[in-house]
Amino acid sequence: MLAALISSLLFAQAAGPPPLEQVRLESCLGQAREDPATAISEASSWLQGVGAPESSYPQQCLGYAYTLLLRWDAAERAFLTAREQELAANSLRRAQLATMAGNAALADNRGEAAMAALTLAASDAQASGDRALRSVVETDRARALVLLERQPDAEAALASARTFDSQNALAWLLSATLARRLGRLDEAQGFIATAHALKPDDGETGLEAGVIAMLQGREDAAAASWRSVLEVDPDSLTADIARGYLAQVEQPAAERPAEQ
Repeated sequence: MLAALISSLLFAQAAGPPPLEQVRLESCLGQAREDPATAISEASSWLQGVGAPESSYPQQCLGYAYTLLLRWDAAERAFLTAREQELAANSLRRAQLATMAGNAALADNRGEAAMAALTLAASDAQASGDRALRSVVETDRARALVLLERQPDAEAALASARTFDSQNALAWLLSATLARRLGRLDEAQGFIATAHALKPDDGETGLEAGVIAMLQGREDAAAASWRSVLEVDPDSLTADIARGYLAQVEQPAAERPAEQ
């Protein structure tokens, strides 16, 4: 899930490197957004002149640049190296970097690698005492567990995510999706209602709300949810999916595809 990966990359600076490294890191990340290949070259040169723990920052920039080039394995390695180079006492930043590594592995559909990185992230996040970060890590662990077809463990991770931070809209959305896939539609409806209340303009939430409503036999509610996605961001991928769903709903019943 690329959006979650980019989100984790952005919040990673919250731990706050020292001022000089902060300035250089921000410059490197900005360069990566413009020209990832040049950023990789600059970060590699930066690495030559520093040792641990300062090398954590050019490694983070390398990881970010690799994600923009969809080089997920290289990104994962860079983020994990950045975590290893960071001071053990800075558990917050170490957790953030391990979370980025896990997201890179998730983007590459490598569940075991994602779980290994996110296990490190969970330990670091616990040491940090940051409940919002622990919620993010548990949400990502749930995604990895679903990829590994460990649904009960994924449910437990999502429950922890909701407990650590009840405002984590993604945790509620993924809880709804998982409950729906497991055939527990009433439970899914409760989860998606909370996700929508927390983030009413989110396209993914609107899509999922429509799917749940459709499975419950509430066609009008499903269509309303999907139309709301078009209103929020008509040019997005989620809007394209919503249009496809609406086209099926608006077909005469006799012309609709048979249910599998």
